[in-house]
Amino acid sequence: MAGEITETGELYSPYVGLVYTFNLIVGTGALTMPKAFATAGWLISLILLVFLGLMSFVTTTFVVEAMAAANAQLRWKRMETHKEEEDDDSSTASDSDVLAQDSYARAEKRPILSVQRRVPANLFEITDRVEMGQMASMFFNKVGVNLFYFCIIIYLYGDLAIYAAAVPFSLMQVTCSASGNDSCGVEADTKYNDTDRCWGPLRRVDTYRIYLAVFTLLLGPFTFFDVQKTKYLQILTSLMRWIAFAIMIVLALVRIGKGQGEGHPALADFSGVRNLFGVCVYSFMCQHSLPSLVTPISSKRHLTRLVFLDYVLILAFYGLLSFTAIFCFRGDSLMDMYTLNFAQCDVVGLAAVRFFLGLFPVFTISTNFPIIAVTLRNNWKTLFHREGGTYPWVVDRVVFPTITLVPPVLVAFCTHDLESLVGITGAYAGTGIQYVIPAFLVYLCRKDTQLAFGYGTVNKHRSPFRHTFWVGFVLLWAFSCFFFVTANIVLSETKL
Repeated sequence: MAGEITETGELYSPYVGLVYTFNLIVGTGALTMPKAFATAGWLISLILLVFLGLMSFVTTTFVVEAMAAANAQLRWKRMETHKEEEDDDSSTASDSDVLAQDSYARAEKRPILSVQRRVPANLFEITDRVEMGQMASMFFNKVGVNLFYFCIIIYLYGDLAIYAAAVPFSLMQVTCSASGNDSCGVEADTKYNDTDRCWGPLRRVDTYRIYLAVFTLLLGPFTFFDVQKTKYLQILTSLMRWIAFAIMIVLALVRIGKGQGEGHPALADFSGVRNLFGVCVYSFMCQHSLPSLVTPISSKRHLTRLVFLDYVLILAFYGLLSFTAIFCFRGDSLMDMYTLNFAQCDVVGLAAVRFFLGLFPVFTISTNFPIIAVTLRNNWKTLFHREGGTYPWVVDRVVFPTITLVPPVLVAFCTHDLESLVGITGAYAGTGIQYVIPAFLVYLCRKDTQLAFGYGTVNKHRSPFRHTFWVGFVLLWAFSCFFFVTANIVLSETKL
């Protein structure tokens, strides 16, 4: 849940943390990136990918600094509470002790800057897993906290809509092709309409909606209960993901090496930048999950370097996946889910590999859907929670799960345009979570740290981008992106 202090969990080494962070960032967004690259042109895509990767790294260091500041405040409060308890237990204080305590109390009532606190060396150690919602409660005012939850709820809704559309879409593509016997013998770039026949009188869109209904009936009930991802399930889905990515990259390289590459991507096409921006922001999203990834790392001495290495590896991977795709397949034949380009016999001869890649999103996304849904439900509960209050059973067990499940399913019912869903989710809610919230968090936590511990206090996990300029630059970039994407959508709709 985003709004509480949770258990740190079992500790792991920095390199295991690097792998976990890599796995978190590289997800569904990577599968939609090749088409976005082909639409926007390879040069502008590469420039934007590197720049957005750098911006994501900057805000990741902001969140880590805010986590350290939150840990310092919590640790200081515990020390103060412990000291007060010791003072209360001491019943034999002398008059001089009383005078000393009165003097200390008066000093505490003076402006904080006039008291130079003696800060312990380990004060800023990240040992408590303070989720982003708790940090928002510590550093934001009430309006800011509500806006935080609004932003993360919209993002999670977008996440669920993408998942709810991706699974039925993949099933429709694979099974309709198999039933029509066009997985072997028909060109891979054959275009289909939703009104084309799939099975007998059933149209493709009807098949998609049937799969959506089955998906909702099978996984929707988990929203009404508590569910968490087990360690072994995480290992299994990660293993499947890397097998699938490795197969796709190798197959694309083999086709290009044999001279069978059909792609001739343009240098730049600004009409595709809007979706590319959203896809890239979505594909670098990790800020909301950093507390659960960073806190259990056993040694955080070189944490910033570790995160930087992660981003370099992710950039290299995204570049390799996307460039092999756009030079292997023609831009107009690349599908929203890149895996579906390999569900063709002229690309992959082995039927087992074709079906594994075609159905890969079904396996991995289906395990994540209940977890994201429960997270969204819990955020709704936190948003409306009042101190000391409890929800009626119907509200807790029926209303919150229902408002969690119904909207994304309705969106998936209306459209399966995954590139647009990922683009809009990343461009709006993703920008808020990746840029706006971390920038305000780090700015306000720095002010609070100075007030609480004095201006000379140094946060050992402070961001390398410590100048206020970077906070302003990130916010300026975020609002420019909001404006650009909105203007692009309005102009596109006007032309239509």
